[in-house]
Amino acid sequence: MIAINNLTFEIGARALYDEANWHIKPGEKIGLIGANGTGKTTLLKIIVGDYTPTSGTISMAKDLTMGYLNQDLLSYSSDKTIVHVAMEAFERQNQLHDEIETLLKKLETDYSEDLLHKLSDKQHEFELLDGYNIEYKAREILAGLGFSDDDCQRKLSTFSGGWRMRVMLAKILLQAPDILLLDEPTNHLDLPSIQWLEDYLKAFTGAIIIVSHDRWFLDKVINRTVESRKGKLTVYAGNYTFYLEEKALREEIQRGEFKNQQSKIKQEERLIERFRAKASKAKMAQSRIKMLDKMERVDDVDDDNPSVNFAFRFSKQSGRHVVTLEDITKKYPAIDILDNAEAVIEKGDKIALIGANGKGKSTLLRIIASADTEYTGKVNTGHNVSTTFFAQHQLESLHLENQILQELQAFAPKHTDTELRTILGSFLFTGDDVFKKIKVLSGGEKSRVALAKALTADANFLILDEPTNHLDMQSVNILIQALQQYEGTFIVVSHDRYFLDNVANKIWFIEDQKIKVYPGTYAEYDEWYAKRKLEAKTAPVPQPKKEEKKESTPVKQQPNDNKAQQLKKLNQDLAKTENEIALLEKEIKELELQLADEKLYNQTERLKEVNDNYQLKKLKLGEHQQKWESMAEQIMELEA
Repeated sequence: MIAINNLTFEIGARALYDEANWHIKPGEKIGLIGANGTGKTTLLKIIVGDYTPTSGTISMAKDLTMGYLNQDLLSYSSDKTIVHVAMEAFERQNQLHDEIETLLKKLETDYSEDLLHKLSDKQHEFELLDGYNIEYKAREILAGLGFSDDDCQRKLSTFSGGWRMRVMLAKILLQAPDILLLDEPTNHLDLPSIQWLEDYLKAFTGAIIIVSHDRWFLDKVINRTVESRKGKLTVYAGNYTFYLEEKALREEIQRGEFKNQQSKIKQEERLIERFRAKASKAKMAQSRIKMLDKMERVDDVDDDNPSVNFAFRFSKQSGRHVVTLEDITKKYPAIDILDNAEAVIEKGDKIALIGANGKGKSTLLRIIASADTEYTGKVNTGHNVSTTFFAQHQLESLHLENQILQELQAFAPKHTDTELRTILGSFLFTGDDVFKKIKVLSGGEKSRVALAKALTADANFLILDEPTNHLDMQSVNILIQALQQYEGTFIVVSHDRYFLDNVANKIWFIEDQKIKVYPGTYAEYDEWYAKRKLEAKTAPVPQPKKEEKKESTPVKQQPNDNKAQQLKKLNQDLAKTENEIALLEKEIKELELQLADEKLYNQTERLKEVNDNYQLKKLKLGEHQQKWESMAEQIMELEA
């Protein structure tokens, strides 16, 4: 499909890629990963032809169609409605539509057969291209990405950059190209839209290359991982979790080879020193020196995963109840957010506040932080509670002329310079980096400085609004480690599900203008919510009750016998379901092995067949597991 051979791309004296190779095959769903600055976005731009490589070749079929979502599209604007912008994806259908309208106008005065034949041909082609359904398709995808019917009639120029980016994503998806190149597609999406996009991309039959820092999203969508590192591209035949496991294995082997080679080199060097002292052995010494010079050296493994090595501290412990919300009502002119809502944040709670954009997550955080006063009800802050509120707008409050270290010194004077440099080192500011001025930092670097400030505050309660925005995977991992060892209380809003799953022990969501609580991790909540949705879909429609005929002679019940019979039947069904689950798990493993075979990706029809079978088996497995759980609960109730 696309062959990248010996690609070299230089920026000044630096080679971003150095004779890199990569072959992209039809139907592959690829996650392109790597640290910031390793050239992921640059590589996408090279593939689409925006940049020219220094040397090497990129080969592809002449008729290959590509859809490219990049962050530059944030600035795109139009006075057309968003449904019409999305429908621009259908170039030929739009052209035919205009031609048909012109012909119909002409037919008002010209009834020639030639004109009628042209109109008939155009209408036939329009129908073959499903032209009458393009608006429906556009609205369907826009709805999946979070737009309402009313939104579809609004001009693109009236939306913020993030929402405009969603429209551009809809347009690219509607083009249905042979290959999608998506640069951070989840950056401007909320959780429901991300989940919708996952399902869409899993069903997409073309190839996909995704650059993303969202590990959860990558795990759900991709079946190949390509790492951009040190100018090379390394392919792993699985999703992101597979990549981590496989990379760890490869590094373990490399570390062993490095140690063995170093041991051999030292042994050779000792022999050379001994041989040099004797004239009769000088020739042998020279031979061994040449052998060492020619030896292909094995590199030691670089540690790409810095760890947090400082402890957060605060001078006082909070009381048991950190914040109590009573009868909170918050309304905007167009939407009601909360209506007499109540909730309690207790000491030690690690809360993830989740939900779609526009449902009031940031508003609720501002109410908790006392940064929003236009509401009714009471917010009671508990004994000894000291709060720090991190929000994206705080990046603007950084002092641009300050050096990074100066910014933290001014904010946290009780910390020593050594402590502050340790904290900054954990947030990837090492050595002389701490003397950079704030004004020269990227958005991601400013986020890390603002986070470091928030976490050095003498606060036992943290309120964090989208702290993972602009952070790469390394930085997200650092924040996870920091919050895992933080002994205070926090509430956080983020659409990074891997992050939430690793830091939260309680989930809050706003439903029916109330604050609902799920006591568990994000993964547990996600499973519970999926079951809840499935049950709502499959729930039987209530039927009108029929009049029951009264029996003249009541039938005597034998509860113990019935109970024993029920238990026997349930245990038999449970055992049968266990066998079916074991069989399905075996079949799924076999299909996963087939999907890991690179040869399969050269057979488009066979790939689709195996993938469809895999998805079907996974769905059946979920249904059987739910069935098993339901029967197990019934057995426990009967045995109680």
